[in-house]
Amino acid sequence: MIYWFHTGLLLRIAGAAVVSYLIVMALGPTMIRFLIRKKMGDRPEFNHADLNELTRSKGNTPTMGGILIVISVGFSTMLFANLGNMYIRMGLFGFFCLGILGGVDDWMKLRHSAGQSNRDGLRSWQKILFQICLAVLIGVFMYRYGSQSQVVNSEGIIELPSHQLYLPFVSSAIYLPLFAYVLIVIATMVGASNAVNLTDGMDGLAPGCVVITTAVFLLLAWIAGVQEWSGTFHLPLVLGAEEMTILCASILGACIGFLWYNANPAQVFMGDTGSLPLGGLLGFIAIVIRQESLLVIAGGVFVMETMSVILQVGYFKITRRRSGEGKRLFRIAPIHHHFHLGGWAEPKVVVRFWLMGIIFAVLALATLKLR
Repeated sequence: MIYWFHTGLLLRIAGAAVVSYLIVMALGPTMIRFLIRKKMGDRPEFNHADLNELTRSKGNTPTMGGILIVISVGFSTMLFANLGNMYIRMGLFGFFCLGILGGVDDWMKLRHSAGQSNRDGLRSWQKILFQICLAVLIGVFMYRYGSQSQVVNSEGIIELPSHQLYLPFVSSAIYLPLFAYVLIVIATMVGASNAVNLTDGMDGLAPGCVVITTAVFLLLAWIAGVQEWSGTFHLPLVLGAEEMTILCASILGACIGFLWYNANPAQVFMGDTGSLPLGGLLGFIAIVIRQESLLVIAGGVFVMETMSVILQVGYFKITRRRSGEGKRLFRIAPIHHHFHLGGWAEPKVVVRFWLMGIIFAVLALATLKLR
């Protein structure tokens, strides 16, 4: 019985990854031609003349390529996942909602660039408010209807409710009341969604880092859904969590396929249409398997990118308040542009950030044996 469970799940994982990859590869050329024909070219404008000059050649590269990712992940998940699983339905709901949010934002930006709109996309507070409302809805639903988890210790198997927070290097859990649990869900989903969005600034950077982080969570989700493995690695057993491997496999296939067209020099950018739902879905998977804190380690590159923006803005405001003139910690943020302006070629920045992503992924997995 156990053998057939593992074999069947492995086949579905492989099927989801392959189908998702093939969808992106098959639809990619047609979608790119369509976006070019509709003049969906991205025109990045930074508050730095040198960076604008470095990225001038990307002015006609089409964006909104994230539509490919949304279609492929959604279709392959619905084809291979158990749609009776509550986590799958909630994950797809959040994924499509964020995809729509990103699509509206991209469309408004592009219409603004073409002179057909009076402002540059949705305002930041509008996007964050939408993301928070979505996270609150998912958080409350998960708190009330999420599966119980099980942990194995010296006293045997202990049943725990879904609203527990697990920390790296620690085998015990922290009980969370509804308000605290919803705050964790908001921080995880909204933070991950915007972190991937900030990282999406160079050819291949965001999809490559998403592939690395998702591979970690595919393994964690598989472990969390199998009693023998969860006990061995001191992870909580979450009933139904094994279905998250199908979501992870679909993301892997879609992002690897998208890299074919997004590698330097990029033929298409994913835009907010792809980055916002990818980050949000990664955050949701971390919540389901009770490993929100481990996402901070495995997604270390995303954390670096986000913190560089927070530190840059904070330092500028503080120094301007004190001296009347704002100063900057970095040449520009997010930090990948800082290195680009420092003389690193774009492909070198991307590959080095991928390597850092692999290091963070290994560190995250190493915590399993240090609990």
